[in-house]
Amino acid sequence: MIGPLIRDRAAAGASTRRKTSSRGAVRVAPPVQRRQWMQSWRLPAFSGLWARVQQVLWPLLLVGVGYALYDLSERLLPMADRPIALVSVQGELQYIDREAIQAVVQPYLSASFFGLDVHALRAELAAMPWVADSTVQRVWPDQLVVHLEEQLPIARWGEGTLLNSAGRTFAPDDLSGFVHLPQLNGPERAKARVLQQYQVFNRQLRSQGFGIAALELRERGSWFLTTREGIEISLGREQLDDKLDRFLTVDQRLLSERRDQIARVDLRYSNAMAVAWRTPTSTTAGE
Repeated sequence: MIGPLIRDRAAAGASTRRKTSSRGAVRVAPPVQRRQWMQSWRLPAFSGLWARVQQVLWPLLLVGVGYALYDLSERLLPMADRPIALVSVQGELQYIDREAIQAVVQPYLSASFFGLDVHALRAELAAMPWVADSTVQRVWPDQLVVHLEEQLPIARWGEGTLLNSAGRTFAPDDLSGFVHLPQLNGPERAKARVLQQYQVFNRQLRSQGFGIAALELRERGSWFLTTREGIEISLGREQLDDKLDRFLTVDQRLLSERRDQIARVDLRYSNAMAVAWRTPTSTTAGE
């Protein structure tokens, strides 16, 4: 009986050791887990404190930077914003009076470099009769550059105005120096059309030594042309180029030596033309 009892006690002891060992393993917390628990307790409080500090520091920092920039600008602006000391006028100017330009620019020079209103000055220069376009540019530290594009007159239009190469009219104060330009007339809405037709007719007539003194488009659409030789030509409303070619063909064959005697040519016929002479003559010309 002693042997089984010893074995049972030994088995019971081993079982007790195993249970004790198992309970000890569950209760002991690893050091790493303890440090993690302490960090999870400390970091939120520290992060909240740092966030509150940032909320106070950032506005103070921004205010300090803003004040420094303002103080710097107050010191440097008087040095940079000088009065205009030099005005440079550029462009090929033939008709624009430089004294008139100076009269327009002078009132603006009382402003400083940055205070000068370049848009208002440009608009006032562009309103001058002979100015087609203008640009105004500031060049630091104290220079103003004005570039002007002058009107290019092509013809006279109506009474008291000139027509430029873009088909727009402008009215200089004195037209006495432009009597040599052709006189164009027509409805106001048809200025560009009249100019374009003048250029076509001028190319055709120039090939045989003619020039255009006047061209008119009447309200009903009929065209009337006067050459520099004083010949009045009625063209009608249609097939204008063909009719003018017909006149040039007859002129080359029959009329070139007697141009000074021709008063009027009527080309409103479909395949003929009529000639009126300055002096009575029995000679008539037709196709």
